[in-house]
Amino acid sequence: MNRNVNTIANRLSLRPPQRESLEILARVAEIATLGKGTDPKALLEVIRSEYPTVQDFERDFPSLCFHLATGVGKTRLMGAFIAWLHAEGISRHFFVLAPNLTIYNKLIADFTAGTPKYVFAGLSSFAMTPPVVITGDNYESGIGVRTDARSQLPLPLPEQIAQDTGVHINVFNIAKINSEVRGGKSPRIKRLAEYIGESYFEYLAALPDLVLLMDESHRYRADAGVKAINDLNPILGLELTATPFTERAGKPVPFKNVVYSYPLGRAIADAFVKIPAVATRRDFDANQAKEIIEGIKLRDGVLLHEEIKTGLGVYATQTGKPRVKPFMLVVARDTAHAKTLHETIASDAFFRGQYRDKVIEIHSNQGAEEKDENIQKLLAVESPEEPTEIVIHVDMLKEGWDVTNLFTIVPLRAANARTLIEQSIGRGLRLPYGRRIGDDRLDRLTIVAHDHFGEIIAEARKPDSVVQMTEIILDADGPPPPTTPTTVEPTFVSAVLATAPGAPPATEEKKAVVAAVVQAIATQQHLAASRELLRPDVQAAIVAQVQAALPKPQQQGLPYQTQAIREITLAVLESFVERTIDVPRITVQASGDISTGYHDFDLDLSSVHQQPVDEVILIQHLNSDKRELVGMVNVGAEESKLENYVVRDLVAFADVDYDTHADLLYKLAGQLVTHLRSYLPDDAAVRNVLLYYAPTLAGLVHAQLEKHRFEHGVTYELKVVEGFTRLTSATFSAPVGVPPRPYRQLVADKSGIVRMTFSGFLKCLYPVQKFDVDPERRFAIVLENDESVLRWVKPVREAFEIYLRGGKRYQPDFVVETKTARWICEVKRADYMDDAEVLEKARAAMTWCKAASAHTATTDGKPWRYLLVPDTEIAENMTLLGLAGKYEKRA
Repeated sequence: MNRNVNTIANRLSLRPPQRESLEILARVAEIATLGKGTDPKALLEVIRSEYPTVQDFERDFPSLCFHLATGVGKTRLMGAFIAWLHAEGISRHFFVLAPNLTIYNKLIADFTAGTPKYVFAGLSSFAMTPPVVITGDNYESGIGVRTDARSQLPLPLPEQIAQDTGVHINVFNIAKINSEVRGGKSPRIKRLAEYIGESYFEYLAALPDLVLLMDESHRYRADAGVKAINDLNPILGLELTATPFTERAGKPVPFKNVVYSYPLGRAIADAFVKIPAVATRRDFDANQAKEIIEGIKLRDGVLLHEEIKTGLGVYATQTGKPRVKPFMLVVARDTAHAKTLHETIASDAFFRGQYRDKVIEIHSNQGAEEKDENIQKLLAVESPEEPTEIVIHVDMLKEGWDVTNLFTIVPLRAANARTLIEQSIGRGLRLPYGRRIGDDRLDRLTIVAHDHFGEIIAEARKPDSVVQMTEIILDADGPPPPTTPTTVEPTFVSAVLATAPGAPPATEEKKAVVAAVVQAIATQQHLAASRELLRPDVQAAIVAQVQAALPKPQQQGLPYQTQAIREITLAVLESFVERTIDVPRITVQASGDISTGYHDFDLDLSSVHQQPVDEVILIQHLNSDKRELVGMVNVGAEESKLENYVVRDLVAFADVDYDTHADLLYKLAGQLVTHLRSYLPDDAAVRNVLLYYAPTLAGLVHAQLEKHRFEHGVTYELKVVEGFTRLTSATFSAPVGVPPRPYRQLVADKSGIVRMTFSGFLKCLYPVQKFDVDPERRFAIVLENDESVLRWVKPVREAFEIYLRGGKRYQPDFVVETKTARWICEVKRADYMDDAEVLEKARAAMTWCKAASAHTATTDGKPWRYLLVPDTEIAENMTLLGLAGKYEKRA
């Protein structure tokens, strides 16, 4: 592993596809000579030898395309490329090309130190000397020319130091270098600059280490763009796009220089983006008048939008995370249609004027002042303080407009299904918290397309669909093989049943004895440690248990009867002690005079604006067969008092006691009903909303109740009730007819690893293991390599009694025993290390480890410790203690 790759990937918290792209660049630089005068044809053959998808550079210079789905992070990857090339001494001059003004301005901000999304944050080399950012607006000042190339006086001293020692990043809009101006003159960048005796373009083209980075590179395939780029003569081109093809005669023509591909299907499967879904009404009649369909779609879009808004408010309250304000995008046919839609949404007839001041329209047919004002609102649409909740747009918003709070799209412009999918979802897939949060409503981008529902589903099922799930291939061409439940015995059992090569398999009688011993061990878990199983009195008791458990005919069938039973029993006990990790069973017991309840408070209902629903909305996930029904189904008995709908859902929560808190519950329910009455036309509409949104509204009230809970006079005691936990057989799904893979074998399609099984371990307590993600497999390699590690296991469910808030059980990734300690180990994505739930698990585990260590202090003295390691740090040259030195969590 290249050291600089590892450092940069960790410092920039690169996601796996970003890291894999950086690793490819490092490998290309290792096998190919980059520099002026290098023969591109010879270089192509070298690169093709390892990356056969690269058939042609399609430029006059070496150029590689990295296909990354929207929302995965192309700008951060560009920053990683620049940082690595500079760290390796390959280049300090970069030219970043933008396809339009929006992306141009965004890139300038992202490469400028001190800005919110600065791509080099965390890299010490760029903290000491930030990059010099040269743009199409400031290059004529000479800021991009090193002192030794200037024919006139240098810049003032501070600017000169930065200019001469720092990395130079030129950010230009493509129009700045390939557009002619009036009279057929060349662009200004290609005109003579007296201070260097040539044009700035010529200065750049002559640099010995210029690297060209092309954002949205599918936009630079026209003749003029290609020529201008070729004239720059860089030593290397790095192209990034989510669309690795051009359109010719209405058909896509794939790029020939794609070196890495991470399509949208994989990004969806890996949970880096929202789940795309399409919504309609159940039994919807698509033959209605266009105006009627549009009205229904708008109304249903608002209903979904309000549900999401409330859900996000609940999530923010429960987790303490910043509040996310969602918005809805409405795509109009033309500017006249946009104006009509705006008037409709802003009218009193549309939800009683609730959205009058929350809607904007963006298109070219607006006055300069109005357009500028709306664009400022659009740019600020992610801010909770900005009131816009509905954006009307004539054209699909283009590349460069990156928002994370778009959850609902209502397309009202005629288009085929493929266009609706490809152009609709691209701008709304980014996740507001950087990851999915486990709630389908809040992890979903919904296209409201009642009249195109079937067509969109059919299009999404096509093999070439942009949302099609990536096919998982296990060691052979074709679809994944079917799976079947597979049971694996722990190694302490298989070691006893194993026989010498060529010897007959274990008899049924021996298997019966072993099974009886395994059951007997479970009755001895009260012992302080597993090694006490070897005490003569314990052994004698277990032998007696086994004899009593075995049927008499089987006893008689054994060659030495009682003596044979005793020998097998002792062999199993010895094998168990040698091949187990003593995981004590610890319970948390409350003691003291306990008093719990809720402080009085008033509800925050600022996120509640739900509207009545008169139909069932059907939502179909595009990447799976999952469906959701949104509407009044199974609502239960009708209540005589509106507040009762709220209270009956609140008392369904296990921690809400009606008898104790009835007054507060009815007070809060009354506040909610009063709020709904303030904007809904009548009590029938209020009842509709209370029924339809029951889980969401009850969740909102309950989340605020939790914020005001008190608990007095209670202490918690952690008590060891069992000294060790018996390893049980592990059952999991395994592909039919596919043998386990050697665990050290690289996995090309990492998204399919969850379907694979692995074997070949020497220290694992099971002969076969499954891993959820590839970093877990790599961590297993670290454990197998580490001489200090005695044994390890991925524990089965319920092996630990570690509980989080709400009673959720925590199952660690690994348990490891070394010569000096026992460890609970958790492998997490680097960008999840500070996640609230991850930190809650760490606190719970550390509390458990403290109690377990107090227990083992009376047995073998090995303490329990907790390791939370980022996936980007796991490499074969690491050791457990080396990782612990950086990432052990201590209470």
